[in-house]
Amino acid sequence: MGAEEQDEELAGVLTAVGPRLRALRRQRGTTLAQLSESTGISLSTLSRLESGQRRPTLELLLPLARAHRVALDELVGAPETGDPRIRPRPFVRHGSTYVPLTRNPGGGVSAFKLILPPHEGPAPELRVHEGYEWLYVLSGRVRLLLGRHDLVLGPGEAAEFDTHTPHAFFNPGPQPAEFLSLFGPQGERIHVRARPSTPPEGRP
Repeated sequence: MGAEEQDEELAGVLTAVGPRLRALRRQRGTTLAQLSESTGISLSTLSRLESGQRRPTLELLLPLARAHRVALDELVGAPETGDPRIRPRPFVRHGSTYVPLTRNPGGGVSAFKLILPPHEGPAPELRVHEGYEWLYVLSGRVRLLLGRHDLVLGPGEAAEFDTHTPHAFFNPGPQPAEFLSLFGPQGERIHVRARPSTPPEGRP
């Protein structure tokens, strides 16, 4: 690997640190003020770190790793040779935190854990795209708009749908919602449904 490629790889690693720090803090329900108090790092520095405006340094990452109770290599996403564990690199999209649970999101079936903050304002616009999706709610509530259907799923409930159907999902509140999402190309179906359309044999 040449010097230019090494620089690009390092830049990519450092860029991913900010979203990972934000995701860890939010998963633990910690405010920036609380984190500042426990680490001695100023609020402005923490904010700039999470937004990617401040380059992370060892002096900053060490106290943050201690505060979040994670290994330093988890903050920077350093791989371990032969280690079967997946080291997710969380990222934030449209205010929601995505934690990849597969090594190559986007190739074949991809798995994510999503953390949705309570949604305020009008329901998001329904969209369509290629693929098939399955979701399973871990905590909180997830409102799923699917074509003409308007469903609210709670912990332990699952749904699957063709993403060619206009759809949107969000958290109706008041607490954060967490769910697992499996997404795959069209045709790769999971065959799990939240509620059977007809009762099983022998049941009313």
